[in-house]
Amino acid sequence: MDLLAPLWLLLLLPLLALAVTYVVLQRRRRRYAVRFASLPLLEKVAPEQPGWRRHAPAAAFVLALGALALAAARPVVDVRVPHERATLIVAIDVSRSMQATDVEPSRMEAARQAAAAFIESLPETFNVGLVTFSGATSVVATPTTDHEAVAAALEGLPMANSTAIGEAVFTSLDQVAAMARGEEDVDVPARIVLLSDGTNTTGRSPDEAAIAAMEAAVPVSTIAYGTQDGTVEIQGNIVPVPVDVEALAGLAEDTGGQAYTAESGDELAEVYDDIGSSIGWRTESREITPYLSAAGFLLGLAAGAMSLRWFARLP
Repeated sequence: MDLLAPLWLLLLLPLLALAVTYVVLQRRRRRYAVRFASLPLLEKVAPEQPGWRRHAPAAAFVLALGALALAAARPVVDVRVPHERATLIVAIDVSRSMQATDVEPSRMEAARQAAAAFIESLPETFNVGLVTFSGATSVVATPTTDHEAVAAALEGLPMANSTAIGEAVFTSLDQVAAMARGEEDVDVPARIVLLSDGTNTTGRSPDEAAIAAMEAAVPVSTIAYGTQDGTVEIQGNIVPVPVDVEALAGLAEDTGGQAYTAESGDELAEVYDDIGSSIGWRTESREITPYLSAAGFLLGLAAGAMSLRWFARLP
């Protein structure tokens, strides 16, 4: 929490002095009563002591003044608020290595299901597009608020050889730029979420893509999907298809995105949940002076009400 006018906190000093004076007077009063009256006599004259009720109005009154003093200092706090609009491009690897069955029922099928659930869970005002990549890239769905249509486009994606991770980022950036040209508000945030299980084997490099993404101020969050033991059968040969975690993590870190790994369908779903919670919200500073003022007012009312109810006087 930050304060816009911290000097007003000096008001807490006289309040502290008032609280200390109250405690001292209460102790002096107790000693006086014990000194000049016998305990049996006190029990007969005042058998029911107010106990905690004696101090409740004073405590509420002090808290009320404290809240008002803090309100005068104009505190601000960081709060998470939902983005009203955003552009998100989901880029999915459809190279043949995604046919590996180290993730049940296969990397591709688990990725499709998790991506569909992720897209449908995004705020309705988000424009979502879908890009696939193997040796070449394809724009399966241009950015739109029709999330059901984008999720449906994940069905039956064709598989091909090679992996062009860099080209996938460039194609996604093209979609973000095209969307921005049609937007009245140029400050609409954009993000690319790229899922792959392999190493860049063709096209421009991830390093070149990272530079372009940084220039466009578009973070790229990456998901390294699959296990290091994955294999596929190509022309009768068993070919290992381990995940290149480091390359994907580097792309994310260079662009200000987040790097994830997932080795199962459940882990992938958790990753998408985390991404959704991070891109759907932004942090803003909000002044909470009205809330503290209202709290001080209500505490003051409570102090008066308790004092009138129990002692027929105001604190």
